[in-house]
Amino acid sequence: MINRVDHIGIAVSSLEESIPLFEKLLDTKLNKREAVYSQKVEAAFFKVGGGTIELLAPTSHDSQIQKFIKKKKEGVHHIALNVSNIEQEIKRLEKNGFEFVSKTPIIGANNKKIVFLHPKSTNGVLVEICEDT
Repeated sequence: MINRVDHIGIAVSSLEESIPLFEKLLDTKLNKREAVYSQKVEAAFFKVGGGTIELLAPTSHDSQIQKFIKKKKEGVHHIALNVSNIEQEIKRLEKNGFEFVSKTPIIGANNKKIVFLHPKSTNGVLVEICEDT
């Protein structure tokens, strides 16, 4: 069961340039900054209402975020939905015909278990399913 929209991920080329922009836009200070080595990104988080805006900058030329920026430019990368039981949600979504980038959860930013639905099964939107640990 989907609990809430957890965050919106935005691909950016540079956190140094983007953090001040989003601090002004959102009228709030940066909440947290974190390297996610498994994803080859550095993430910056802004708390907004009950959710989070997550800026993602590549730390390697072969990261998925770098490939995204090269192909589509900077912008919205994914929408993350919070669930209570990611394994149960994977089964439910698979049963309903959704395709996954990978069905094996990994640990992502903020120490959350994550999987991604393939955009070809979600009208072109990359959807992250995440569970707090």
